Amino acid sequence: MKRGIVYLIGAGPGDPKLLTLRGRELLERADLVLYDHLVNPRILRMSAAGAKRLYVGKEANRHSLAQRAINRLLVRAARAGKTVVRLKGGDPFLFGRGGEEALELVRAGVAFEVVPGVTSAVAVPAYAGIPVTHRRLSSSVAVVTGHEDPAKPETAIRWEHLARACDTLVFLMGVGTLPSIVKRLVRHGRASRTPCAVIEWGTLSRQRTVAGTLRTIASRARRASLKPPAILVVGDVVALRAQLNWFEARPLFGRRILVTRASEKAASLSEQLEVLGAEVEELPAIELAPVKQNGLFHHAIRSLPETDWVFFTSPEGIGWFSRMLKPLRKDVRSLKDCHIGAIGPKTAAAIEAMGLHVDFVPKQFSQEGVLAGLPKRVLAGRRALIFSAEQSRDVLEAGLRRRGMRVVKLPIYRTVMPKALLRGLDALFRRPFDLVTVTSASCAEHLCQAMKVLGRGAKFRRLRFASIGPVTSRALRALGGRVAVEAKTSTIEGLTEAISSHAARHRRSHV
Repeated sequence: MKRGIVYLIGAGPGDPKLLTLRGRELLERADLVLYDHLVNPRILRMSAAGAKRLYVGKEANRHSLAQRAINRLLVRAARAGKTVVRLKGGDPFLFGRGGEEALELVRAGVAFEVVPGVTSAVAVPAYAGIPVTHRRLSSSVAVVTGHEDPAKPETAIRWEHLARACDTLVFLMGVGTLPSIVKRLVRHGRASRTPCAVIEWGTLSRQRTVAGTLRTIASRARRASLKPPAILVVGDVVALRAQLNWFEARPLFGRRILVTRASEKAASLSEQLEVLGAEVEELPAIELAPVKQNGLFHHAIRSLPETDWVFFTSPEGIGWFSRMLKPLRKDVRSLKDCHIGAIGPKTAAAIEAMGLHVDFVPKQFSQEGVLAGLPKRVLAGRRALIFSAEQSRDVLEAGLRRRGMRVVKLPIYRTVMPKALLRGLDALFRRPFDLVTVTSASCAEHLCQAMKVLGRGAKFRRLRFASIGPVTSRALRALGGRVAVEAKTSTIEGLTEAISSHAARHRRSHV
């Protein structure tokens, strides 16, 4: 039997990109993942497809599983030959009970490895613009629990020493006991004017920071209704936040945005939005599938030597074209004698990545743009093939026919609604979105259809959509949707720029 092992992995403070490379590597190999309350769901998605995930988190006054039961699970799974990941928020050995679990594994003779995580004690203040040490202001830092074991007969924190021993104090899990903490610090000699800050949901787009002094921070945090998870930072370094507040100053900070692109393409848009500070959720509303073979494609390929122009209307088109050539024992060299037109730069880049030259890319990235940009003199009497998605618009085909071309439009793939769309909608819409991005008419139609199936048709009409261009906007409005943002250039970069500009205008209007 394979020898099992337990990996005690720190998941970091919240931002999934702060997970270590080693942590991700082991997640991808895990058979079983036991995870805590504050582990970001996006980190869980990095685990192996066949891995079993089990929630064992602890919240205030609510534990899903007792610590002893967690220990038994770890031992039993490892003895059964499993690769087990014990995934904890922050660092497993900093108030994460990782030391207790490691000792239990030692007693049971189970192999284990500790993978340190980025601790919230340092990362969360950094995301709030607060360095916990600074050459002029702080040469020492103490990390303290703000939530001691309630079973203890008395506090184990030596307040009389702690209050003045270190320049910077960081209290984890202390928002519920904030009034008691500040009273004890002042009572034992810390100046009541000492700067401090409470940071809620640190490193995430919903981060909130309330600053004050030991005299004022409890009342300010209460008025702001700050809730766990939150940390308290005490010390002169907090004053640097006024100059170093980089994270909350990003243009899309605090915005929650839904990306509905196909799963294999969502990352390019999500990453651009996240760099600007948005909290991004992905729920693909579109999936690509093959069309039924009926001999038309084979006939079209045989006619390529007599074809003057071949048009691709999406970046996916060239990939599906190449895939459909393989059973015919051909490849993209079949296009070598044709002029090639691409609907936009992304489509052109996908074609050129295949080693082909693109002869024409319009200035306006749409079928209308292709018609407007093509010189009329080269079209009359010529033959054209259009490779597109099934049920795509006929604007280009009709326009080329009016110019005197002999045109064949051939669907080589189709768009379908992903099965996961219906399952994912309910969970995602428990919290409102500021914007829902839509990059094609099919995305809009599938999202509308799915919401109607779930009895949320009226909700669709209240959503604020960010559209990639005029064609998609018209589809959204035809479905009753409200277009709040429309890209001037129909690219992912253009959509990101439009969203950022919209956010800047919205901020200014509320100043």
